[in-house]
Amino acid sequence: MSFIAEPALHLLNYYCFTDMNKPSPSTTRLATSLCCICVLLSFTTTVINPVVALENCKFPAIFNLGASSSDTGGYAAAFSQPPWPYGRTFFRMPAGRFSDGRLMIDFIANSFGLPFLSAYLNSLGSNYTNGANFATAASTIRLPTSIIPAGGFSPFYLDLQYDQFVQFKSRTLKIRKRGGVYKDLMPKEEYFPKALYTLDIGQNDLGEGFFANKSIQEVNATVPDIINGFSTNVRRIYKSGARSFWIHNTGPIGCLAYILANFQAAQRDSAGCSKPHNEVAQYFNYKLKEAVAQLRKDFPLAAITYVDVYSVKYSLFSQPKKYGFELPLVVCCGYGGEYNYSNDAGCGSTITVNGSQIFVGSCERPSLRVNWDGVHYTEAANKFVFDQISSGAFSDPPLPLKMACHRNASY
Repeated sequence: MSFIAEPALHLLNYYCFTDMNKPSPSTTRLATSLCCICVLLSFTTTVINPVVALENCKFPAIFNLGASSSDTGGYAAAFSQPPWPYGRTFFRMPAGRFSDGRLMIDFIANSFGLPFLSAYLNSLGSNYTNGANFATAASTIRLPTSIIPAGGFSPFYLDLQYDQFVQFKSRTLKIRKRGGVYKDLMPKEEYFPKALYTLDIGQNDLGEGFFANKSIQEVNATVPDIINGFSTNVRRIYKSGARSFWIHNTGPIGCLAYILANFQAAQRDSAGCSKPHNEVAQYFNYKLKEAVAQLRKDFPLAAITYVDVYSVKYSLFSQPKKYGFELPLVVCCGYGGEYNYSNDAGCGSTITVNGSQIFVGSCERPSLRVNWDGVHYTEAANKFVFDQISSGAFSDPPLPLKMACHRNASY
């Protein structure tokens, strides 16, 4: 309790209890009683509430590892830029993001007054003063069996992203020590232990299993090993000096058009999502939360926040009108079928239909839509999810993003 609290309690005791014993009209005593109750309730919520008493964190940098949901240009630098109309809403041009605009990681950086994260793989125009982004679209936790260009998954799986982080940190310290033109484009040495480390990855590991024609049971059986790979890398990052982690669980993959269109026989739930595919995602999240709990035990000095992104995203599909959205299962930028999605008609591509060339463009109002291209979310959906999770209402421990450097909600 703060030094202000004890004197305040003495004053409350005098006016609410000592003074109440003095003779006075019943109406006056009633008014005094009601006033005291209000003051006491206000006092307990503003002084005794431990979360309110915690100081906001001042992260000087963010280091992110993940896949397309947080890729700010890694895939674009290594392979190819997502074409127009990707980026149309905010950047007004393709900006290396698999969305019409900003991602959750952009909103996270902005909430701390930090610039958008430059992709580690981007050699042109990057500034790493306040962190770096190692995420690339199509990345997995485990080494994928099918790698671009022969397959559909990124070679930069989580182990390699960690290796890139280690190299980045080592070279950063050398560059700053050596000086020169690049010195001021790199984070300071003291930023690394004080930074926020964000991770959002795992959906592609599940997708790889589904599209390899594995049964639901077979994909479920891979989850413990996937989670073990995740935990291994968090341990390695911690041992490099990291202390604050913000970890997203995986979203409702069974609500995304690329699953719905390719697994039409799967049982649907009340929201129209594939029930068995979502159950695998829920099992993944159950094991991830277990792993995070173990990491906290193993590293008591670390602040590790588990964030239930799944629940927030699912609410967009189950209650879209409540939150100002429409047609959540239907793709904004796509072509064909019930979900406006086809494997052969990607967003921004040109296809031939009945001898005519058709550009696969976006819907008129992406701000009302949830699903951007069949796999990824619109900026509006990303902003909605960020607003919900940043409050701490979906976090374990129940701390808002701005307090993610604290281990729990107590003093």
